[in-house]
Amino acid sequence: MFNLLHMVHGTHNAVADDRNKDIKIFINGEYFQRKDAKISVFDSGYLVGDGIWEALRLHKGVLVFLEDHLERLWTSAATVGMSFPFSKNELTELVKNTLSKNHMTDDVHVRIMITRGIKKTPSQDPRLTISGPNIVIIPEHKKASQESKLKGITLFTSTIRRGSPDYLDPRLNCHSKLHEVQALIQAIEAGADEALMLDVNGFVSTCNATNFFIIKNNEVWTSTGQYCMNGITRAKVIEACRKNGIVCHQKDFSLFDVYGADEAFVTGTFGGLTPVTKIDGRSIGEKPYGNKTQQLSDLYNDLIDDYITHAKR
Repeated sequence: MFNLLHMVHGTHNAVADDRNKDIKIFINGEYFQRKDAKISVFDSGYLVGDGIWEALRLHKGVLVFLEDHLERLWTSAATVGMSFPFSKNELTELVKNTLSKNHMTDDVHVRIMITRGIKKTPSQDPRLTISGPNIVIIPEHKKASQESKLKGITLFTSTIRRGSPDYLDPRLNCHSKLHEVQALIQAIEAGADEALMLDVNGFVSTCNATNFFIIKNNEVWTSTGQYCMNGITRAKVIEACRKNGIVCHQKDFSLFDVYGADEAFVTGTFGGLTPVTKIDGRSIGEKPYGNKTQQLSDLYNDLIDDYITHAKR
């Protein structure tokens, strides 16, 4: 059994906020205190992982890159054959109402979870769903720990591979995350913070919960995107490179390239860009927060500011 004490550092480290004890959580049209927020044991997500989700950030009263997140959610629903009884605008209003109910305006992380619904008996069969879909919206006051970000994270290459799209497309943001949990447990047991995962061909794919980038000779490299979650933050970093004349390759590369990288970092909706200091015990770069990673982080934050300015017009 891995040591839980090793789980305290990673890309999802947040500044402690006592307000989260009293948040109101949306479940199927009603609001519940955190301690009372529950869902049936016959829920499809609980029984067989039959559900999809999205996570958004609220900055200065604006849900950042909202359209991209909704598009990915609707694509996920189409992929698993799930029909929504609401539109994108209606879901957005539910999220905004939940934020308003909690008097939230800034530094908030919102998790939307939608499962196929309640089953009449434990089973995979979607025809046994008797109600649904179930929708849960969890908003939390959640600001990324700058101390953790400046320290950077360490990675361990897991033996658990990112699979091919013909059995569970890695781009699908679904509740079935057990293989990623297995990879993370391997990394924790090896003394690292998070897991680096290879694709079925042995090339570097992604991390267990974030997307992975390296910098070599002032070029930015990331995987092809065929075997990883196509993260919104990942896409924005690629966009920032394009807009600012920085060479960025989406390509196959191996651990040979990674171990010799000048810098490495990971991306995610919550933490933005987080530097990587070690991979499989090998130090990456000359300092925890490399100059190019810092530049890209600043450019990503500029995109957020531009989005907020445009949204408030």
